[in-house]
Amino acid sequence: MNPIEIVPMAEAHIESFHRTLDVVARERRYLAFLEAPPLEATRAFILDTIRHGFPQFVAVSGGEVVGWCDVTAKPRPIHAHVGVLGMGLLPAYRGQGIGTRLIAKALKAARGFGWSRIELTVREDNVNAVALYKKFGFVTEGVQRYAVKVDGAYANLLLMALLF
Repeated sequence: MNPIEIVPMAEAHIESFHRTLDVVARERRYLAFLEAPPLEATRAFILDTIRHGFPQFVAVSGGEVVGWCDVTAKPRPIHAHVGVLGMGLLPAYRGQGIGTRLIAKALKAARGFGWSRIELTVREDNVNAVALYKKFGFVTEGVQRYAVKVDGAYANLLLMALLF
């Protein structure tokens, strides 16, 4: 396997990121998407994120994006101090410390960006992700019961946050 580089998202990564996002989404277990949005919508999101300077990192192996971690802004002025974290990794790259490397870079950049609160939602049964978030100091602030329904099965969402 090629070495993994953790680098800032660039326009050149968009198509590869879109493919990776689609693979993770189609697992139907981790993301709010069940498939990636259309490529042009993804391109617009990424370019907007880059334009605003929001923290967004990708794990790259052999020139292909295999994972990501980003922190984006909430839309309302009263939430200007809050970033929202999202991340994912292709199945073959999980359990190797890549998620740890991604989130460490993203959180360092988020602190530098000036946010004082980073929040996320994660399915309660995604124990590996919950453990990763706790390792970085995220705490569970609440549970949304039956917040997700995929293929007839309900799942709870944990609301987690980290304060700087």
